[in-house]
Amino acid sequence: MSLSIPLHEPVLIFALSMLIFLIAPLLFKLLRLPGMIGIILAGALVGPNALHILERDETIVLLGEIGLVYLMFIAGLEININKFIEKIDRSLVYGTLSFLIPQIAGTAVGYYILGLPFIEALLFASVFASQTLLAYPVIKKLGIVNNEAITAAIGATLLTDTLTLLVLAVVTSSLEGSLDLFFWIRLLFGLTIFFVGSLFIVPRIARWFFSKLTDESYFEFLFVLAIAFILAYVAEIAGVEPIIGSFLAGLLLNRLIPNTSPLMNRIEFAGNALFIPFFLFSVGMLTNIHSFFEGGSELIVALWMIGAMFIGKFGAAWFAGKMYRYNKNQIMSMFGLSIGHAAAALAIVLVGFEAGLFNEGLVNAVVIMILVVGVISPQIVEIYGNRVSLAESVTCHPQEADSRILVSFSTQSVYKELLMDLALMIREKRSSEPLHALSVVKYHGGNSEKKVVEAEKMLTETTNYAACAEVPVNTHVRLGYNIASGIMGAILENRISTVVIGWDGIHSPKESIIGSVIDQVLRGTKELVLVSMIRNPLCNTKGITLIIPPGMDHNAGFCSVADSIKRIAEQTSAPVKALVIEDRPEKYKEFFERSGSDISITFEGMEGWNSLIESMDARGESQNELLIIASARRDTPGWHSILQVLPSRIITFFNGNLIMAYPPSEERFTDKADYNIFLLR
Repeated sequence: MSLSIPLHEPVLIFALSMLIFLIAPLLFKLLRLPGMIGIILAGALVGPNALHILERDETIVLLGEIGLVYLMFIAGLEININKFIEKIDRSLVYGTLSFLIPQIAGTAVGYYILGLPFIEALLFASVFASQTLLAYPVIKKLGIVNNEAITAAIGATLLTDTLTLLVLAVVTSSLEGSLDLFFWIRLLFGLTIFFVGSLFIVPRIARWFFSKLTDESYFEFLFVLAIAFILAYVAEIAGVEPIIGSFLAGLLLNRLIPNTSPLMNRIEFAGNALFIPFFLFSVGMLTNIHSFFEGGSELIVALWMIGAMFIGKFGAAWFAGKMYRYNKNQIMSMFGLSIGHAAAALAIVLVGFEAGLFNEGLVNAVVIMILVVGVISPQIVEIYGNRVSLAESVTCHPQEADSRILVSFSTQSVYKELLMDLALMIREKRSSEPLHALSVVKYHGGNSEKKVVEAEKMLTETTNYAACAEVPVNTHVRLGYNIASGIMGAILENRISTVVIGWDGIHSPKESIIGSVIDQVLRGTKELVLVSMIRNPLCNTKGITLIIPPGMDHNAGFCSVADSIKRIAEQTSAPVKALVIEDRPEKYKEFFERSGSDISITFEGMEGWNSLIESMDARGESQNELLIIASARRDTPGWHSILQVLPSRIITFFNGNLIMAYPPSEERFTDKADYNIFLLR
């Protein structure tokens, strides 16, 4: 077979594309530049305007469009809606300013300086009126996500991107007709039907699907993919761009797909490895490298874009900062976050190019702009965000190092995957520590070997499940006469800091708190223990109720409980309602604020335990609710005798998920001899 340039063999084209997707990001990461820039420039190099190794044919265009829709779907999934709602006034003000000032400045530059028609100038300005949180990993590393100014900037991103995409929708729809009254009525009617219908139908179908059809995990992936592309097509029918539909699909499924779940990992993997690189590759093929060295007009346009964007974004950050009395470091951090551009900018320029509004030169100018801000944005946030971090004082640091999490399974449990979901939620996403899965088999004479084999098979299934989320798992099978002793031995030997253990709801009069095994584990350990009755998928959680007994603020381990609650709330995007028993809600509100918590949480005082149970019983349906009891070990701060029977009383009327969180204590049995003596007492 003879090779000709450009290539036409499908297998060879795909192989070359995969090679580029692999090598280009790695090289640019070595240069400390975003990997996406490498793919774009590689597309420009091998495309029809340079080496002409590949044509930008129908296949490349199709894969690029799929990647664009997929990219906006992921953007909707990853937005933290709770943060936007929590500081909604600041987010709305700053988001509006961050859109309007660059949009007006960009329109003026495009119309008066670059000589673009008004419609094209509007779309030209919307390219840099949008923003992408390229520097989000920086603020997360610095621990300033909860800072008020930073939260406002994060929420503003949702508004600016939505407004710029609406500008795109208006401009592209207007190309088919004049901007008369009928156009606006048709657009408003189509958008109303589209948004209202989507908001009403999609969440209900998704909740039903995730509750009933979770046996085969790849069905979940196919389901969300179908939702994304169906809404993208319906959006096109409604008169707007498909990317608005896929973005809305991501928002509607946001609360149902935790960031640490295996399903989210599959979505990100497929996007980052295949779909999104093809979109970037396709955009790169539009770039004419020769034009950079011939007339220089693209460089001039890029400089005007960067200048107008910097002025507009800084003006928005400055006005919002002065309005809410933010300091210089906060304002500059907001500015650094807002100048990042990627997804929305590329989406707009590609749609504008395909609609005939933008020429090749504008595409090249946008690529230059993205390259420049991709380098500058993280640097600004690193410098000024570090100063914001140093100015903050956080008094609660529950975890000095990565926690080691142990999940104890019974071979009879039918909710193993749901317990693993909980462990994945409370695990730090960037942690290098593996999860530990344990099954203790009680000695049954000659039948013990068979039981061990069953336990090993069960743990293999849980390992495969966690592998879908790219989380390593160390499995442990123990054989002994006492199950609690086996669990405590595994905790000691593996230096476990957090234990997740299931509870079946059985409580006999002989048992002190919950169950004989769990009770012995609680008395014989000092680690954080989450005793869990998870009967429904955690991704369906609509609300979290936290019960705080009086005196828990004096328990030194309550910080660890608060940290776990924060992680669960972040992953489920569910609001938290804290019920404070016979104590002042204000001091727990201050506690969570000092701990650096950025979840949506409200506090309500309860007169006593009876009023708590009565109010919960009166709620009715509770299947999609998660109840967390901040319990305590006996004779530690926050312990009360009613905690011995409270879980059993609650499950008589509560059919949602239940977690009893026991904070870490100061003392435990430090070796096997100690806890074996304890068990023999």
